[in-house]
Amino acid sequence: MTTVFAGTSKGLFVLRGDDEGGWSVEGPALQGQMVDAVAADERGGNTRLLAGAYAEQWGPSLLHSDDTGATWSEPEKGALRFPDDTDAALVRVWQILPGRDDEPGLVWAGVEPAALFRSDDRGETFELVRGLWDHPHRATWEPGGGGLGLHSIVRHPTDPARMWVAISTGGVYRTVDGGSTWEPANRGIRADFMPGPEPEYGQCVHKIDAHPDEPKVLFAQNHGGVYRSDDGGDRWHDIGPGLPSDFGFPMVVDPERAGTAMVIPLASDEYRCTAGGRCRVFRTRDRGATWEPLGEGLPQRNAHLTILRDGFSAGAGGLWFGTRTGEVFGSIDGGDHWFEVARHLPPVLCVRACG
Repeated sequence: MTTVFAGTSKGLFVLRGDDEGGWSVEGPALQGQMVDAVAADERGGNTRLLAGAYAEQWGPSLLHSDDTGATWSEPEKGALRFPDDTDAALVRVWQILPGRDDEPGLVWAGVEPAALFRSDDRGETFELVRGLWDHPHRATWEPGGGGLGLHSIVRHPTDPARMWVAISTGGVYRTVDGGSTWEPANRGIRADFMPGPEPEYGQCVHKIDAHPDEPKVLFAQNHGGVYRSDDGGDRWHDIGPGLPSDFGFPMVVDPERAGTAMVIPLASDEYRCTAGGRCRVFRTRDRGATWEPLGEGLPQRNAHLTILRDGFSAGAGGLWFGTRTGEVFGSIDGGDHWFEVARHLPPVLCVRACG
C-alpha cells in the first residue's frame, strides 16, 4: 500500500492507495497549521513522521509522530532552537531529510533564517551546524520572495562527509568535511537581478536534486534557469533550452533512472502558473539535452496551476505532486501517465510518499 503525505496550509493529510487503484483521504492532522515540510523516516522497521509546522498561536515547530500522524510529540522547549549566542529565532522549517540507512538516528533540517540543523536522536533534538552558520557570506545573504530559507539538502549516498544545500537567496553551498567548512558552488549560474554575469553567490536557487547512483551530477531549478553540474557543483551548465519556460520551483530526479530529471515550468516570474494553462511535467532522459512534455491524465485546458518547490517528489515507486488549488496527482510509470489522488484539499505545500 502506498501512502502519500500532503502538507498543506491547513494541516497534514494522509492519502492511502489500495490495490484497486482507489485512494482515501485522512486528516487533517495538525489541523489549522501550515505544514511546510514533512519526512517519513522508514529506517529501523517503524515509520516516524517528522513535520515542520507553523501555527499562528504558537509559532514554528518541528514535531514527530510514530503512529502515522494520529498523535504528535515535541519537547516542551522545542526540538529545534537557535543557541542563545546567535541572536536568532526559528521562523520556519523548510526541509527535513533522514540520514542514510547506515546512519541510525541522523536527521537533517533546513530552516529560516537560513541554517542547517542536525539531529542524532531521530528528530527528538537538533543542534545547529556551526560551520555554515558562521560562514562569512551569511551576513550578506538576502531573503527571496518567500524568505531567507535553507530549503534543499542533498546528501552524498556513500560519503557522509559530502553534502550540498541550497538557500534562497544565497545559492548552492557544499561541504566535503561533514559540515565543518562550506564553499559556494554556483559557477555558471546566472543571477539577472545581481551585478556581474556569474556572481560567486547570491543566486536565487529554487531546488536542487541528485540521483543516488550519480552523486556528482546535480540538477537545479533556479529563479530563471534550469541547470546541471557534472562535477559536484564546480561548474553548472544551462539545460533550459527546450522548455516552455525556465522559471519554476521543483526539480526532481527519478530515483529509478539515472540521468532522468523532471521540472514543472511556470509561465514566468510575473505569472506563476503552469505555462500555457496546461498542466505538464517536463522530463529529460539525457541529463537535459532534450525535454519531453508529459501530460496524459493531467488537465490540459484552463489549468492555471502552481506547484511549489516541495510540492513535487519521488518515492514509493512513483512520482507525486500537489498544487496550490488542492489537487494531488501521481504516476507509477515514470511520468508517462498520471492519475488524480485527491482534490479540494487546502493549498498543497509539500508532498512525500512511503510504502
